[in-house]
Amino acid sequence: MKNDDSLVVERGLKVLANERREAILRAVERQGSITVKALAEEMGVSAVTLRQDVRELAGQGLLNRVHGGARALASDAPAPVESPAAAPAPTGEKYAVGLVVPPGGYYYAEVIRGVQNAARARGVRVVLTVSGESLAENQEQVRQLVAGGINSLLLMLHPGLRPLDEAEQWLSTLEVPAVLVERRAGIQAGRLEQVASDHAYGAALAVRHLAGLGHDKVALVARIESPNTALLSAGHTAAVKTMGLTPGPEFLISTTGDAAPADARFEEVVRAVESGEVRAALVHNDIDAIALVGILRARGMRVPEDLALVTYDDEVAELSDVPLTAVAPPKQAVGAWALDLAVRRLSDPATPLAEILLRPELRVRASCGASHRTDA
Repeated sequence: MKNDDSLVVERGLKVLANERREAILRAVERQGSITVKALAEEMGVSAVTLRQDVRELAGQGLLNRVHGGARALASDAPAPVESPAAAPAPTGEKYAVGLVVPPGGYYYAEVIRGVQNAARARGVRVVLTVSGESLAENQEQVRQLVAGGINSLLLMLHPGLRPLDEAEQWLSTLEVPAVLVERRAGIQAGRLEQVASDHAYGAALAVRHLAGLGHDKVALVARIESPNTALLSAGHTAAVKTMGLTPGPEFLISTTGDAAPADARFEEVVRAVESGEVRAALVHNDIDAIALVGILRARGMRVPEDLALVTYDDEVAELSDVPLTAVAPPKQAVGAWALDLAVRRLSDPATPLAEILLRPELRVRASCGASHRTDA
């Protein structure tokens, strides 16, 4: 039979365990998902103890146990994964991060979502602002964010920001740590960190795939105003040279200002397909690729029979009448890594600066003439 002292200790341990588990449930409810490592540090208990608590709560059907932590039963937050570049996650909104994004464009929505999900998991507050077209507007927006007390900046600056050398000089004078997101800068930009999709690799991936299907010449169709077009062109050219293919034409189209209607914009591309000069193409982006498929069909040509097509983006590629094979940049991952770098820098200012390129993946559908095969 247990003595009075043993009963007191046992009851005390039960109370402590119940308090810990209630704290876990509150954290999961508040954040959507937690990592055991981060919450253990916040609560001042061992990760082993907390992991056992999570196991017990999951067994009671009160949360979902996932690798590295837990998430709410009805949460759509991603499972918390410890990124190799990430520092332990601060919780309780320890940091506020300013996020500057360009106006419009569905491309940026997925990057923003990646930032949001990572911030939620780490208890970081994100303050969003939409960048202006001029350098002066961007400078003023950043000044206001810093004055408002943000600790770090995630910058997807307007793609047409000019003059570039002045923009980079300004970036080198920022008062808080900053991460460029889906943008690249030179050495003049100073102590910036950078996270971007490797668009040149993505273009090469498409060329390699089409060459593997028997095409010895691959055209590139891209928007002249896109900040990614120069990188896609470089990757396309490098892949053609490396594989010993016949150089394919590059068609640069415009969709802004006084740009012609869709049929006229793609007229040169359509004539090249009609004549047999072009039988395979990488098209940036999905909307333009879908428009091109429709124009070709109206002219009596078919995809992939007359043109094997790969699109670059994969936002709406699968919704095309002919589902489009697509190169998909890892947009959400770019946002998540950017937030991770900001948190790591704030947690340990002495850590080495990072420049991260994340590789896109190829998702094979009907428009290229192949099926059910993915190259990585």
